[in-house]
Amino acid sequence: MTTQKIINDELRVKIFKALADETRLDIIRALYTSKKEMNCGEVGHIRDTTKSNTSYHLRTLKEAKLIKVRKEAQAKYMSIDLETFQTYLPGFLDTL
Repeated sequence: MTTQKIINDELRVKIFKALADETRLDIIRALYTSKKEMNCGEVGHIRDTTKSNTSYHLRTLKEAKLIKVRKEAQAKYMSIDLETFQTYLPGFLDTL
């Protein structure tokens, strides 16, 4: 097995683990349907979760390359990483 296939398989595992949680699915759904960046507070308000819980879910989604995080001063803004979804899960976002 080539190194690239191993890396791709590792990312696939991270993607499916990240999507195997209702809260993270709700975050993905909200980011996709809003068609805009959301800050941490807006994301946390989706499921009324604590700041640390929201941070945990966002980190998991970021590590799986399902979201992009842009930092501006003290604020962080999240958006869907469409390239990852198109590469590994084509059509998935349309089912949300």
